[in-house]
Amino acid sequence: MTEPVVPASTDRFAPYRELAALFPDEVVTQAEVTDVDLPGDAGTLALITLDNHAGPKRPTTLGPNTLIGLGRVLDTQADRARSGELAAVAITGKPGFLAAGADLGSVSSLKQGAEGRLLAQLGHDVYNVLTDFPVPSFAFINGLALGGGLEIALAANYRTVSSRAKGLGLPEAFLGLVPGWGGVWKTPRITGPRDALTLMIKNPLSNNRNMDGRTAHSIGLADAIFDPAQDPADTGVFVQASVEWAARVIAGDAETVTALQAQRDRDTSDQAWDEAIAEGKALVAAKTGGHVPAPAKVMELFEAGRHRTREESAAAECEALAELMLTHEFANTVYAFLDVVQKRSKNPAGAPPAELARPVQKVGVVGAGLMAGQLAMVYAQQLKVPVVMTDIDQERVDRGVGHVHAQVDKLAARGKLSAEAGEQLKALVTGSVSKDVYADADFVIEAVFEEMGVKKTVLAELEQIVSPECILATNTSSLSVTEMASGLEHPERLLGFHFFNPVAVMPLVEIVRGPQTTEEVLATAFATAKGLGKTAVLVHDAAAFVVNRILLRMMGEVQHSFDSGTDAEVADEALAPMALPMTPFTLLAMVGIPVAQHVTESLNAAFGDERFPVSTNLQHLIDAQVSSIWAPGGPGDDDRKVIPAKTLELLEFGETPETGEQLLVRVQDALAQEIGMMLDEGVVADAEDIDLCMILGAGWPMHLGGITPYLDQVGASERVNGRRFHG
Repeated sequence: MTEPVVPASTDRFAPYRELAALFPDEVVTQAEVTDVDLPGDAGTLALITLDNHAGPKRPTTLGPNTLIGLGRVLDTQADRARSGELAAVAITGKPGFLAAGADLGSVSSLKQGAEGRLLAQLGHDVYNVLTDFPVPSFAFINGLALGGGLEIALAANYRTVSSRAKGLGLPEAFLGLVPGWGGVWKTPRITGPRDALTLMIKNPLSNNRNMDGRTAHSIGLADAIFDPAQDPADTGVFVQASVEWAARVIAGDAETVTALQAQRDRDTSDQAWDEAIAEGKALVAAKTGGHVPAPAKVMELFEAGRHRTREESAAAECEALAELMLTHEFANTVYAFLDVVQKRSKNPAGAPPAELARPVQKVGVVGAGLMAGQLAMVYAQQLKVPVVMTDIDQERVDRGVGHVHAQVDKLAARGKLSAEAGEQLKALVTGSVSKDVYADADFVIEAVFEEMGVKKTVLAELEQIVSPECILATNTSSLSVTEMASGLEHPERLLGFHFFNPVAVMPLVEIVRGPQTTEEVLATAFATAKGLGKTAVLVHDAAAFVVNRILLRMMGEVQHSFDSGTDAEVADEALAPMALPMTPFTLLAMVGIPVAQHVTESLNAAFGDERFPVSTNLQHLIDAQVSSIWAPGGPGDDDRKVIPAKTLELLEFGETPETGEQLLVRVQDALAQEIGMMLDEGVVADAEDIDLCMILGAGWPMHLGGITPYLDQVGASERVNGRRFHG
C-alpha cells in the first residue's frame, strides 16, 4: 500500500513540511503496509514494514520526510481500526534492521534551536499515534534498533524481539543527545529504572555498548522472543511467530496473558528509582567530570521524568534536543562517529586492492603469555581457523592454552556460545614447544618479550620453518619493524600488526609496513584485520607508531610536571576537562610502569630528551617493584589519591610546580606539536587517521571530535604549528 495523499487542510503533519524541505538528500524510509489475517479468525493486522530500498546493508534511518510518511500511514491505519477493519497494527523492518535512529549527518546540519525543537516534536507526534492507537499496537524487533529506532518499539503497546537481533540500544548520551522521542520516559516504565539506566547511561558511556535480542528480552524490553530463520535475509519465520503471538494476546489466551504479566513484572519501586538515580549521577560524574553536557542532561530528564506525565516529559525532551543539537560536543561527535569511525575506517588510506589478499587457513602465535592468549582467542573465534601457540617449555604452553580454553568456557557459561560451539572453538587452539608446527601456517604473529634482540632471533627461527608464502607479523608496540626486517632473508613478508589491550575489546590494529613489504602481504593483513572485526590503519614505521607515541607524549608531560614539583593530585587531574577514559596516573598503572618506561626509552632514543625525557622517578619505582603512584585498593577517591610513605621516599622533586591550568595548556601544546610532526613525517596519511587511531585505540572521547579537532578548538594547533589541522 502506498502512502496516502492527504489534503493540506486535513494533514496534521503539514506544519512540518518546511522542516522536511531542509533535508533534500534524505534517504527516505518507506512505511509499507501489508494486511495479515490473524490466526483463529482474530481479524486483520496491518503490518507496517520500514524499508529504504537502499540495499541490504544500508540501515534504515529516520529523517523528517520518513517520519511524516510514517505518521500519515499510521493515521490512515488508525482510521481503518476505528471503522472496524483492523484488529491490530504492527511495525517491523527490512531484514536485519528495525531502524538505526535519526540520520545524524542531516541532524547536525540544523542551524537553529527552533528546527531541532520541531524535529523532536515531530517524532513525538508520530510515535504517539502508535502508543494511542485505537486497537493494540505491536513492534516486531527483527534486527538493529538504535535510538529513535528503538523508541518506535517502545511506543508500541507490545514488543517481540528476534533471538538473533543485535545492536539494540539508546546511545544518545554517547552521541551528544538525549533519547528525545519518548525513550527517556518510557524505558524505566517498561524495564524498571535500573535496567533503563543501563540502556541510557551505562552502555553509552561504556564505549557505546549495545544489547542483543536475548538481553533485551531478559530485562523486559521485549515481551516475547522468537527464533528467526537460518537465513538472515528471511524475516518471515520471526514475523509469523510474532503475528501468532499477537493473535493470542488479542484473544486473551490465558497462558499467553499469564506469561506476559510475569515478563512485565519489573521493579519500579521508589527504592529502585532512588538507587538508579544515585548510581547514574555517580557514573556520569566519574566518566565525564561534569564536562560533557549530554549524559548529565539524560540524567536530569530521567530523574525529573519519574514524577512527570508523558506530555510533560516530552516537552522537556524537545527542549533538551533543541539545545544539544547546537552544541560543539554534538558536532564533534558527528565528525568523530560518522566521518572518522564510520567512513574513514571503511576506506583505509594506503590499503592495497582487497583481491590481492591471500587466504589465511592456519595461524601461529609465538608465545603463550597473556597477550599471546588474547591473540589466539580472537584469531580462533573470529577467523574460525586452527591456531597454534608455542613457548619455551611445556608448562608455559599448557598454561597459555588452558587460559584460552577457560575464556571459552566462560563465554559458554554466560550463554554467549553454545556448549557445542565452545568445544569446537577450544579444539581450534592447541600448543607446542616446537616451532615446527608453523610449517603449514599462513600467518604467524610473534608476541614475545619487547626487546629487539629477542624478536629478531624468533623471526629468524621462523623464517627457516614456515613456507615461502607465510606472512610473519610482529605485535611490537614501539620497536622498529625496519630493524627487525634487516636480519631476514625475505623481509618482504614481514609487517607490524599491533593490537591494543584488551584485544577482544579494542577495535584498532596498527599495520606497519616494512621497507620491502609486498602489496600482497599488506592486502592479506588488511583482510585479516577485517576478518577479526578490527579496524586497520596503515602507519609508517616510526617509534611507537601512532597511539603509544601520542599517549606517551601526554603522559610524559604530566610525569615531568610531577617530577618538577607539581602536586600529585593537581598533575593527575589537570586533564579533567578532556573527560578522558582515565587519569594519567591511572593509565600508567594500567599499562604498567615498566612498559611505559620501556616505550619512553624507545621514543627517547628516536626523538631525544626534549620531547621524551626518561623519568628518574619512574625508574626508582621500577627498581623498587612499585606498580603505581597511588596506593592500590580503597573504594573512594580519598583512598585512591594517596601516595604511600614508602613510595614518597623513593621520589625526588624539583621546585617548579605548575597549576592545573598551566599543565593542561602545556599538554595541549605538546600534543599539537607531536601530531604536527607525525603528519609532516608521514606516519599516517591525514589528521583523520590520527583521530581514528586515538578513538579506537585509546578511547579518545567522541565529544572532543577526536584529538585534532579538540586541539584546533582550544587554540593549541595555531599556537604551536601556526595552522589548524582542519580548515
